[in-house]
Amino acid sequence: MTDAELKQLTESYSKLKDEAVRDPAFFYDALFRHAPELRQLFREDLEGQGMKFMTTLGVILAKLDDESAVDPHFQELGKRHASLGVHTSHFAPMEEALVDSLRNALGEEFTPELEALWRRAFEEISARMIQRGGIQNS
Repeated sequence: MTDAELKQLTESYSKLKDEAVRDPAFFYDALFRHAPELRQLFREDLEGQGMKFMTTLGVILAKLDDESAVDPHFQELGKRHASLGVHTSHFAPMEEALVDSLRNALGEEFTPELEALWRRAFEEISARMIQRGGIQNS
């Protein structure tokens, strides 16, 4: 990704983070609308999980241009998700939940171009998690 694209991601992430402060479980609410069967994979504390998700996303975005810096994060995240029973098919509803969350947080600022950029970033992040964490196909 270019520096300009990374800047767009981090600026829109900042607004998404503001939404998380207001409603920490917003991402998981969106996820379970897309895939209610995934609810069983998560603990009860969705607010805490939501804040953890936002923190992790922020760390990854801050280092996305430095593969050696984020590789350990991808490996750890992938292994943790694999141990919880996450499969490759679960990433599609996660992507849709992220896009829905961004659309709600940014409103009209969430342009088709920004959506495409976020989808590309999510696909890159999830591919690295799947590869380095040994997440199974379903």
